[in-house]
Parts: sequence; structure tokens; C-alpha cells
Amino acid sequence: MTKRKTTAVVIGLGLVTLSACGSSDSGGAGDSKTVTLVSHDSWAVSKSVLADFEKQSGYKVRVLKDGDAGQAVNKAILTKDNPQGDVFFGVDNTLLSRALDNGLFQSYEAKGSDQIVQQYRIDQDRHRVTPIDSGDICVNYDKAYFSKHKLAPPASFDDLIKPAYKNLLVTENAGTSSPGLGFLLGTAAKYGDNGWQDYWKKLKANGVKVVDGWEQAYNDEFSGSAGGKKAKADRPLVVSYASSPPAEVIYADPKPKTAPTGVASGTCFRQVEYAGLLSNAKNTKGGKALLDFLISVEFQDDMPLNMFVYPVRETAQVPEEFVKFGPQAKNPETLAPAKIADHRDQWVKSWTSLVLK
Repeated sequence: MTKRKTTAVVIGLGLVTLSACGSSDSGGAGDSKTVTLVSHDSWAVSKSVLADFEKQSGYKVRVLKDGDAGQAVNKAILTKDNPQGDVFFGVDNTLLSRALDNGLFQSYEAKGSDQIVQQYRIDQDRHRVTPIDSGDICVNYDKAYFSKHKLAPPASFDDLIKPAYKNLLVTENAGTSSPGLGFLLGTAAKYGDNGWQDYWKKLKANGVKVVDGWEQAYNDEFSGSAGGKKAKADRPLVVSYASSPPAEVIYADPKPKTAPTGVASGTCFRQVEYAGLLSNAKNTKGGKALLDFLISVEFQDDMPLNMFVYPVRETAQVPEEFVKFGPQAKNPETLAPAKIADHRDQWVKSWTSLVLK
């Protein structure tokens, strides 16, 4: 499973160190034959697909991975006057307003934008960002546990506060984890400004366990994951992704016929990731070509099994394992980026005082 699940949200703007990798470490950001992509650690693409782009475009792609999503966004803002690259990938709807308000991107309407699913298109008057992928943050459950205990797995946020599920759920810190923040936003969307805190009081009383990040929650605490089984984990409910059950099948050896984990479809929050041409990018022509590539059919078809996210291009192919074991939620909770911008920091602050103290 990819490291995207461990992306953290850093509320303050802190300096972090960039590490470079990719198909070419030669040439700086100003090299007209090199186009530089800045991303969080979870960027991944098949070598053959990237090679096709490099051959067709004439550009070598240099990738700068900058830790988790929050760190990457914050560093890009801090360096926007002299950016580390040409294109930034990985700002999602929970942090998008921060990037736009700080003038991180310049306008460019990528070729093929008209093929993106309508619900993901935003900023249509200025085209500062292009949607690249989507995913659902949801509670996952350990099928074996619930079968053994003859207990129906939870299906909704309301179910999680029932006595039957006391001491079963582990989630991530909303202040340090992307799925943790997504789960908080899901409850805010579900119960509103005046109701989400009361919900979390009940969830805390029902024994929810909070850990720093996804890696610990999923691989150390969740009894349904391959890692959790080895660690003898004892929590059969975890906040993760709708694409986690397919990953459990794909990476298993031998592959099971059914996923060992399931998704509580009434607990999902829709996350969308964007890319944009950085303001003051040194290679704008190469950056535009790279953005075109990110929503091309070839890249969109390749992306799901590399980053375990869903494509946003209407004609892109979704892997059979996703359709069978991790379909997208039909009615996920959502919040407008502007709403998130207005309340995110205060919600996290209130959540921290309420749940962690």
C-alpha cells in the first residue's frame, strides 16, 4: 500500500527539507529540457508510462518529494517566489484554499480538462488547479472479527457511537494526519457546525483510540490488515480509505478471492487532489506539458494501482479490483473548499482540546 495514507496535515508553516528523486537528477529547475514536479511522498507512476511522456514531449521529468501533503504545500508556499519546480501535485480539497489564497499557482487550462468529471471541476474562471484524482476516507472493518462475534459491522457514523462498537475504533490525529482530518471533516459535514463536537464526545466515551498517523493506525492497531495480523492488533475498525480493501487483495500472496476487510459506506468523506503550474515556474512550457500528461488517458489509467486513488477523467479505466473490493462511496460527505478554509484550523483546535485532553 502506498505511503499516501500517512500524509499529515501541518497546521503551521514549518521549514522542511526536499529530497530529490525521479527519472533524471541532472539539470536544475531552470533547465529547459527538464521539467520538475514537486509532490508529497506518495507520487508514483509506472516507468513505461513516464518514459512515454519523456519520449513524446522531449522533457526529462525530475521529481522532488517533500514529505507529507501538509509539509509539501507549506514548503511550496514559502518558496513560491523562487519555486523548487514547475508543477505541484498533491494539494487536496482540505488544503486547497490555503494554496490559492497564497497565490501558489498561475492560470493554465490543461488539454483534456473538458474530459474531467464535472463534479471535480473547480476554479473554472481562472483554472489555477487541475483535478487529478479522488479517494474516499472511510472506516474499514475486519470481516473475520465481526463474523466471529456474530456482530453486524457498522454502516454509518451513527453506528460508531453505539455500545456494540465500544473500544473497537482507531483513528488518526486530525492535526497530524490527512485521513484523520478527513474523518473529522466528514463528521462536521454530517452533523454541522453545532453537532460535530457532541458527536465526538460520544465517540470518545465509546472508546475511540487516537494515534498519530495512518501507518500506525492501519498496520499496528487494525486487526484486519496484513500488518495488523502480524502485530496481533486488537482494533477491528480503522479510519482508512475505500481503496484499502483492494490493496489487501492485490498485495496478498496468495491472493484471496474476497477482501478480508470491508468499508462502512456511510462514514466516507470525498478527498480530491489537484495539480497546478507554480507561480514563477522557470519552465512554464514544460510544466504545461506535464499537466496535460497528468490528465491524459495513459496516466489516468495507470494511476489507480500506483497511488491507490480513483481517476477523474471520464473515460479512464478503473481496475477490476477497485470495482469489486473498493467501489467509491455513492453518497460521500463533502464540504466546499471555502467552508473548509473558514473553519479548518478552528475545528482542529477544538477537536484537539475535546478528544486529546
